[in-house]
Amino acid sequence: MQTIETISLEDARRIIDAGEARARELGQPSNIAVVDAGGNLVAHIRMDGAWIGSVDIAINKAFTSRAFDITTADLAGAAGPGEQFFGISGSNQGRVMIFAGGIPLRHDGHVLGGVGVSGGSGEQDQSVAEAAAAGF
Repeated sequence: MQTIETISLEDARRIIDAGEARARELGQPSNIAVVDAGGNLVAHIRMDGAWIGSVDIAINKAFTSRAFDITTADLAGAAGPGEQFFGISGSNQGRVMIFAGGIPLRHDGHVLGGVGVSGGSGEQDQSVAEAAAAGF
C-alpha cells in the first residue's frame, strides 16, 4: 500500500493563519481555503467583512491549483482567447478558476494540496496566497 502525503488540519491552520496575517496587513478581509492532495477542502475561513460571494471562489482557486499543480495566475495566462487552455474554466463543473489567488502547496517536490484566496484585487489575493503558502 502506498502512503500519500497530504495537508493535515494542523498544516491548514498554519497556512490560514499566515494568510490571515497578510490580509490584515493589507486591510483586505479575505476568504482563505486549503485543500488536500485530493483537492478536498480541509479548512476555510471568511474574515469578518469578507464577501460571501468569494467563499466558493477561494475554495475553487485552492482546488484548481491542486488539480493542475499550477498557480491560478499562471493558468490564466494559458487560458485566454487563442491560448492552449482556452475554455478550461468551463471544466470540472465550472470549478476551475483562472485568476490570481490559488497556489499549489509543495513539499520535497510533491504537491500536497493547495491554497486559495478571494476577496480583494487579483494582486491582493495573490499576495495573501503567497504569504499563506509560505506558512506551510
